[in-house]
Amino acid sequence: MVEADTAERIARIYRRFAETEAPGRSAVYAEISAKIAEDPEMIAFLAGMPPTKWQPNLFYGAVQYRTGPVRDWPGFRAAVAADGPEIRAVMSRRATQTNEPSRCATLLPALSALPQPIALIEVGASAGLCLLPDRYGYDYDQEGVARRIPGSLVFPCRANAATPVPDRAPEVVWRAGLDLDPLDPADPDDRAWLDALIWPGEEERRPRLHAALEIARADPPRVVRGDLRADLPALAAEAPRDATLVVFHTAVLAYLHQDVAGRRSFVDSVRATGAVWLANEVPQVLPGVDPDAVGVRPGDFVLARDGRPVARTDPHGTWVEWLTPAERARGWPAPSPFP
Repeated sequence: MVEADTAERIARIYRRFAETEAPGRSAVYAEISAKIAEDPEMIAFLAGMPPTKWQPNLFYGAVQYRTGPVRDWPGFRAAVAADGPEIRAVMSRRATQTNEPSRCATLLPALSALPQPIALIEVGASAGLCLLPDRYGYDYDQEGVARRIPGSLVFPCRANAATPVPDRAPEVVWRAGLDLDPLDPADPDDRAWLDALIWPGEEERRPRLHAALEIARADPPRVVRGDLRADLPALAAEAPRDATLVVFHTAVLAYLHQDVAGRRSFVDSVRATGAVWLANEVPQVLPGVDPDAVGVRPGDFVLARDGRPVARTDPHGTWVEWLTPAERARGWPAPSPFP
């Protein structure tokens, strides 16, 4: 029997996913999330795992990893009923490590504006695909004006007129990633896991992921095992002194949402390195950022440089909207530095 408060906590997570994260991206996941929130058997399945494993993305990725693409709620429910122990085993040994290389398109204007060359450290790097912004191409539709940077793999991205779209990729002379459990772009099982994390309805992401994995496999970025809360200073000390050091992350701090001390420790360690800090996250987890003032919609990310918001971004890199000076001034600092 699941305790009432536990059941409600799980239901709330899936209701929120159905209402704010899945709409407009995956009708399948929106439907499944709403159904799970009202299904005692599904809630009991999740309640048998630690709270850190209740994440919808982890649950859905594990089902797709075991049974193939999810089509609808009846099929999903049947898959869990038939393959529950194996799905639970995948959830126990895996973490949500979506590695969306298209996010480089929203990072690129900020990276290219820095003094060159640059040295990159990505925390929560997964397979390191976002450590390769100089190896991709980009096609920016800047309110009707096409701005292209050539490459064998090209990411389309809509940019507003205020976005400082560069005319070339940044010069990266050193790069390294930090992750609790690094993924290998050449390992078939790791590749299958990343593939399983793609949402139904966003199948266009799949060929881009596969192409980026091939680029990474040919010359893998270095990703070391470690915790962003403790191991960043040692890695930063390895970076060349004659390059601009950049510490960046995308969709990572949400996993520390209940660890305020851990987030504070991470931010303090970034600042102690002297690096430029680029954070691309939901605004609720960014210290000092006021989500209402910067005009984000539910599910949007905010790109912040050194803690100050500079742009609204799509979580999967399909658009970027640079903030006006007035929006930047309103959006920081918020009353609570560590929400």
